[in-house]
Amino acid sequence: MTTPTGFTPLRSVLYMPSSNAKALEKAKTLPVDGIIFDLEDAVAPDAKPEARAAAAAAVTSGEYGRRTLTIRVNGIGTQWHDDDIVAAAQAGPAAVVVPKVNSAEEVLGLVAALEAAGAPEHTRLWAMIETPIAVLSALQIATASPRLGAFVLGTNDLVKELYCEHVPGRAPVLPSLHTALLAGRAAGIAVIDGVYNDVKNIDGFLAECEQGRQMGFDGKTLIHPGQIEGANTAFAPSAQAVEDARGVLAAWEEGKDRGVVTYNGRMVENLHVESATRTLSIAEAIAALEA
Repeated sequence: MTTPTGFTPLRSVLYMPSSNAKALEKAKTLPVDGIIFDLEDAVAPDAKPEARAAAAAAVTSGEYGRRTLTIRVNGIGTQWHDDDIVAAAQAGPAAVVVPKVNSAEEVLGLVAALEAAGAPEHTRLWAMIETPIAVLSALQIATASPRLGAFVLGTNDLVKELYCEHVPGRAPVLPSLHTALLAGRAAGIAVIDGVYNDVKNIDGFLAECEQGRQMGFDGKTLIHPGQIEGANTAFAPSAQAVEDARGVLAAWEEGKDRGVVTYNGRMVENLHVESATRTLSIAEAIAALEA
């Protein structure tokens, strides 16, 4: 859901198996920014039709407050994909998440399928970037259609496809993450970091959240409710960042006719004003979401 500031917080985006009724009920109370009602990895083949109906019902229920609600469909070419697209389009979530989107042509085909099925204007396409060809085609994918609203990094599949390893600091996949971020920022879309697998390793998770925030991700996809608080904190502006942003804007306003503006001894230019404005927009959007 877009807040009055026009910015949609996506600090924490939790995958929820749509075949698990208890999980769907619990999600109504979780302080998460977004939910991905999953029809793919988390759902057994024989449970997919029931999960599809449950995801659509959840999206249209009006019982999830201001959370951004999305549905992840099964991948292109699977036996469930077409029916998933139709059901998701008709439910009208904030976005339909599609795994392994590898080209601009696939984006255009997905958009056409969503529109043919009656997807409302507000329903965006979120493309999962999780293969080498997707990373190498990231800019073409990101700019293929105005309906594309976000990249979601599928780091588990990317590690598998690259034959590399999960290691602290993620050095083997950093070039891929940076490439996706560059393409996403060039296209003006959200970019959401991949999951952290070891739900018991809180320190490792928090370190990866901090890394993701420093890199520039909008937030992180999650696989356990215990990860929500850490992601929400990591991807929100700190109190000091908000104070500094206000100080920068105040100094700019006071000194704009003097030619040179400083704040706390640092020179302030237009780029700092833009960054400060963005920081305050994020903080205000988060406050509105949590009100």
